Amino acid sequence: MADGLKNLDLDEMLSNHVLPENESSISALDQKHQWHPYTQMKDFGSHIPVVEAKGSSLILENGNTIIDAISSWWVNTYGHGHPHIQEAIYKQIGKLDHVLFAGFTHPAAIKLADKLLPLLPGNFSRLFFSDNGSTSVEVAMKMALQYFYNKGNKKRRVLLAFENAYHGDTFGAMATGGLGVFNSAFADMLPTVVRIPIPEKGKENEALKALDQIDLEEVCGFIYEPLVQGAAGMQFYEATALDPILKKIKDAGAFLIADEVMTGFGRLETMFASEQTKIKPDIMCLSKGLTAGVLPMGLTVATEEVYRGFYDDDKSKALMHGHSFTANPVGCAAAIAGLELWESDEIQEQRSSLMARQKAFAEKLSAHPMATNIRVKGTLLALDVRSDETSNYHHGLRDELYGYFIENGVLIRPLGNVIYVLPPYTITKAELEKVHQTIINCLDKIQKT
Repeated sequence: MADGLKNLDLDEMLSNHVLPENESSISALDQKHQWHPYTQMKDFGSHIPVVEAKGSSLILENGNTIIDAISSWWVNTYGHGHPHIQEAIYKQIGKLDHVLFAGFTHPAAIKLADKLLPLLPGNFSRLFFSDNGSTSVEVAMKMALQYFYNKGNKKRRVLLAFENAYHGDTFGAMATGGLGVFNSAFADMLPTVVRIPIPEKGKENEALKALDQIDLEEVCGFIYEPLVQGAAGMQFYEATALDPILKKIKDAGAFLIADEVMTGFGRLETMFASEQTKIKPDIMCLSKGLTAGVLPMGLTVATEEVYRGFYDDDKSKALMHGHSFTANPVGCAAAIAGLELWESDEIQEQRSSLMARQKAFAEKLSAHPMATNIRVKGTLLALDVRSDETSNYHHGLRDELYGYFIENGVLIRPLGNVIYVLPPYTITKAELEKVHQTIINCLDKIQKT
């Protein structure tokens, strides 16, 4: 089989799109059987058929292109179809496509650990693989809860989280989220989680005051999105405001769980947002940019202290969690290739240029009457569209904004009335200029209506 793969042309494999006979539209086929995420299927209409992607461009069935200004849900850090990652996947799949990770191991998992661990903030020594961001959070929650259970401490059964957080859509992850639109149908079935406000500018002390009302001796772990709450509308707060919260919780004996699924792998000023805090996490959740957005994979990394809470002669104290595709070798190969790209001068130059251009655009936006709360952290730019309506996920402007961007060849999925740009680091100057100008044009149109 490996010899057969060597004889295939990789570009031909990736570009050969085959539809059933008598069917000419991907959208028509899609509407027959597919059920899409975060979508009210009754009134959505047809979904946009993408047949190929290169760099920051999504190529549609009709030949048109759309600039992927949000890295397809914040995942494609180095753009689509990067040849270095393609080659790594191609080589790995010809050697070892998959093997169970219970009782077995493989070189790609070992190499990934060797490359990643030195880059992480804090004293991490252990990696637990899963499938995506939500599952990485589930594992982190289990680690925090079971650690104290294994130690005979039955009191620490409470998880702490920020208000309006989003940590995923599986049940445990939903419980730590604070957004009703994602979890209200299941509210009476979710584990109890205590929430505190984020230390946003001007309200930095409110979270500390809230902590004073909580028995921290009952808390096993605090999960947080460091510096930016993504799905809540790209809400920013500072590391200097987060540190006192982390210190208070850590001093009380609970674990700190940094959800860096979105912020990790260079999205903000540093490779990981937790590099910017003085107090480091005990557990970290990673996904999205982990494999440069090419293959699904999650990682929950932990300190040796956490790991030792499960290392025992008693088999019942093991972390009884796993997934069919745990530590998939092809996913590991993609992740290794992504880290190799991160270390390259070319990527760092592109990323620095992107950050500078985002900052310059934010300054330009400040003069527009329809743009408010303009904010930039690293490669991420966000703004609120001025409106009399209270900001929320289903804000009345959301569909109008999304439709305008798509019609003008730009993929931006507004979070209510919040527009954000989080593109691949490899986006070209011309592509980013088009994204920025399309935002200006959109704001101009809204101002006139």
